[in-house]
Amino acid sequence: MCFWNRSEIGVRGNFIRSLVKDKAKRISYLRVLIQLLFLIVIFSLSIIGIWKGLLLCLIVGATFILGRFFCGWICPFGFYMDLVTSLRRLLRIRHWNLPDNLNYNLHKLRYLIALTIFSLALLPFLLGTASLLDLGKFVGLRGPFSPYTFLLEPLEPLIIHWVPPFSVLLAIGGRSFGFPYVGEIMAYSGGTFFGLEISILFVILVLSMSFNVRRFWCRFCPTGISLGIINRFKHFRWVPLLHLHKEEEKCTKCGTCKRVCPVQVTETYEMKCGDVKTSMCTLCLRCVEMCPNKDCLKLNVSGKTLLKSSSFLETAKLGDC
Repeated sequence: MCFWNRSEIGVRGNFIRSLVKDKAKRISYLRVLIQLLFLIVIFSLSIIGIWKGLLLCLIVGATFILGRFFCGWICPFGFYMDLVTSLRRLLRIRHWNLPDNLNYNLHKLRYLIALTIFSLALLPFLLGTASLLDLGKFVGLRGPFSPYTFLLEPLEPLIIHWVPPFSVLLAIGGRSFGFPYVGEIMAYSGGTFFGLEISILFVILVLSMSFNVRRFWCRFCPTGISLGIINRFKHFRWVPLLHLHKEEEKCTKCGTCKRVCPVQVTETYEMKCGDVKTSMCTLCLRCVEMCPNKDCLKLNVSGKTLLKSSSFLETAKLGDC
């Protein structure tokens, strides 16, 4: 026998629906907290003045273990784009999906960009004008190693506690306001007014595209270059240790994983079973969070499951009443 009237059932239904909505974003809330934490850590490191070469080695080393987890959970530039996405959602504006071929080609473009950066850095060594053993210049990414600073630009804080030798977007009271890659643009342009114009145009283009296209820069970011090439070798297929896993028999082909992916990864939907190996995935885990099929998608590390999809929609059932 049911003892609730219609109004009470309506209130109860609204309460449960709100819980379902919160559960559908539980991983997203955790990711925002971790992004904020690392944003504070990275800002603190910029004040201390940590060696850039050491920071680059830490990021590359973490990639061997965690894959592109850095991109989805730590990268400040990715966090900035997520904030822009949140603004778009508040305004109830739909995002744009890029054509699959264009998205795939943008992903391949980051390898070309990364190759160009490494080529610029290697040229002095090939010409014999620099030494790979010059650790002093490497830890500061100075001299022949300076092109590698492009790979650290996504970590650039929006507020810098000093005025750099090159110009920035805005400087007030001994503090500077910048944006990822603006410092490099200004440095390579000699800090001229022309460089400032290019920087402002760059910021406008990136923010406008990120407003309409989720995680726009992540699709071709050279810092996000993964171990896709290394994984092609038999003895390195275990890299990275952290990866997504799909159970084919539990997949209903609902397409949720494909729709919610910020960088439009389609392999999770298209593949039958096994580990999701695509280097396009940033491990944001939005697909795991939203998958309505219990245990269909899992986050594994060395074969052990850390997180798995759950049928959160089942909690919306009101029972016999």
